Formats: sequence, C-alpha cells, structure tokens
Amino acid sequence: MAVPQKVILWGRNGCSFCDNVKSVLAAHDYPYEWIDVEGKDVLRDVLEVKYGSRLIPVVEIGGEGKFEALLHTELDRLESFLKAE
Repeated sequence: MAVPQKVILWGRNGCSFCDNVKSVLAAHDYPYEWIDVEGKDVLRDVLEVKYGSRLIPVVEIGGEGKFEALLHTELDRLESFLKAE
C-alpha cells in the first residue's frame, strides 16, 4: 500500500490564494503542514534559495526528503496531482 505524499503549504493568513489551496486540500480530505511566512523574512529567504521565488503560496508535495514544489503560478496543477494519488 502506497504511503500518502506529505503536503507542506507555505503561505500567510489573509492570502486569498493560500485560502484557495487550503480549500482544495480540504475538499480532498488531504492533511497538510502549514508554514506561516508572515513577517518572517528568513522563511521567504528559504523559498528563494529553494525555488528562486519569495512569492506565496508554495505547495511542496513528496516525502523521504524528496519534494516537488508547485509555485504560485502552477497551482492549477494541484487538483490533478491530488487526484493521481
């Protein structure tokens, strides 16, 4: 039996795009870890180093140290990715 992929959502409260991602994850009953970057430039620095962007939301999906990221411009792929699980 396949282990479900871990989902990590980087965002901030009040972000409508972040709320949309939360809604998609909730609709699929998919648990996720929330990383709030509000006022934490060091976390945005991490995003910039990892993905070349400080913009949110960023959704990391994977496990065992290997994650694929869907950046703010790629969120239309999220639902299809979750359906493939």
